[in-house]
Amino acid sequence: MDETERVDFKEEAGRRGPGGVVLPGTATNDRAAQALAEESACMANSDGGGALIVGVVDKSRALVGTQLDVEWLRHRIYQLTEQRLTVSVREESVNGARLLVLYIPQAIEPIRYNGKLKWRVCDNCVDIDPTSWYARRRPYDWSAGTSDTPITAVRESAIEIARDFLMSSNEPSAQDLAEATTAELLRRLNASTADGYLTEAGKLLFVGRTAPSLDYIRRDYSGGDSTDRVRRTDRSVIEQLAEVFINARANNPIQHLSRGLASGQVRELPERAIREAIVNGVAHRDWNSPEPTVIEHIGRTLRVTSPGGFISGVNENNIITHPSKSRNTALTEMLAALRIAEREGIGVDRMVGDMLRRGQPRPEIREIAGPSVVTGLVGNMIDQAWMAWLELFGDPSVRNDLRLLMLTEQVVQRGWVDGSTAARLLQLSPLETQDALNVLIEKRVDGAWLLKAVEGTQAGTDPAFALNPAARESLERVDTEFAENRWWPDRKTIASDYARHRGRISTTELGAIVGAHPTNVGGVLKGLEREGVLAPSRESRRGAGFYYVYVS
Repeated sequence: MDETERVDFKEEAGRRGPGGVVLPGTATNDRAAQALAEESACMANSDGGGALIVGVVDKSRALVGTQLDVEWLRHRIYQLTEQRLTVSVREESVNGARLLVLYIPQAIEPIRYNGKLKWRVCDNCVDIDPTSWYARRRPYDWSAGTSDTPITAVRESAIEIARDFLMSSNEPSAQDLAEATTAELLRRLNASTADGYLTEAGKLLFVGRTAPSLDYIRRDYSGGDSTDRVRRTDRSVIEQLAEVFINARANNPIQHLSRGLASGQVRELPERAIREAIVNGVAHRDWNSPEPTVIEHIGRTLRVTSPGGFISGVNENNIITHPSKSRNTALTEMLAALRIAEREGIGVDRMVGDMLRRGQPRPEIREIAGPSVVTGLVGNMIDQAWMAWLELFGDPSVRNDLRLLMLTEQVVQRGWVDGSTAARLLQLSPLETQDALNVLIEKRVDGAWLLKAVEGTQAGTDPAFALNPAARESLERVDTEFAENRWWPDRKTIASDYARHRGRISTTELGAIVGAHPTNVGGVLKGLEREGVLAPSRESRRGAGFYYVYVS
């Protein structure tokens, strides 16, 4: 094979000793990883991406092989490209030599290596500025490309499942689409081309691939034997999704609620949250990887691990509010058109809201080595008292507006909130956060104001707000009704937390937060001083305006 713009041969850097002798290979070689990361970034920035074949001498095409570990190299390239590039690596054996083939997808946004942006011109990497890159690059979406599979290859069972999804939405437009012929259905979904072939997204959904796309594992407890498994080959993704949905629902027991927001019967985990977690693990994953999206359903916990890291610009600290992005736009839109996924790209919002309204932990979404994205839903016991208390708000927007719901949970669990802590929680700008706080300040629960201003804050700083004692008493009454033993932060915990985030605390501030006279909380702050957490602002420790500063 000749070297081209999209294929390049690379000898493993750092393998040559004195006299040009090829040294024995090792599983890790950072010099080689750096060289390959630079070449991979350059190729990803070019139209169509490409492939690097590692273990071949560039000029002579001599096979020297490589011993680099596949997973180590894949993750190291990801690290070296500022967590923006995930390559697929496959081992090949040619005439006894072990080679690695790196498949590099076309980048959605420019990828720099060591601060430089390059792309390929013929078989060379050359510098390009970001403005020119955006102007000259064609928009790229792997899932929108044309596959080599004709529409006649679609699985009839996959088409029937698609129709079921559309019909169950109870939307007239979706039900109209469900009644279309197969060819018309595929056309209207943008799953087929004018010349009778499926797009890559259409092939994935309606034909599938030889390797499993999903792997669902059910265990009654961590470390236990699997009691249920869905791992299918040669089936379409939509068929695998439907089967996983059925099994996940069967293993999501019903709980009976005596009263509250969801009175009657509910599942241990919100069904919509389960569905969104699974679908996100299919829609946004890296389909260059042969690995399946893994769904582990262990006890009351559901964990979805999908190949590929966060897409450029998205991370665990902004995933709730970051504008929706996907490396597979056509696939995501097709799932939305089939009413399997959220069209508006707000699935994460829905997961968070559905969990918090039941008093369950918010979903944990993080990136792990590989890279992969893990979404975890923990379905501990449903907090019926919390659900009943939310009903006591005169305005239902506290339950329905995710911003207000998250802030309410925060102030109950922490005792206080201010603009900076709220901004980190909500993943919003200071202006948007202040708007949410302004709205929440006007809310009442069981006839009492939810929040009250913390007195004694330093002039010129953001105001802080605490849970109104009357609002707390209201929740405590409901807790008693439901025999709920709620954890409340003690005065020492609140004082340390408040001082750490705001840099200082006074007896006036702590008293306002915990609903006590300032003279009754001085011992708490003195105790933290003895522990080295706080230091007095003046040695006399008395007089108007005296406060403690946070030390460590």
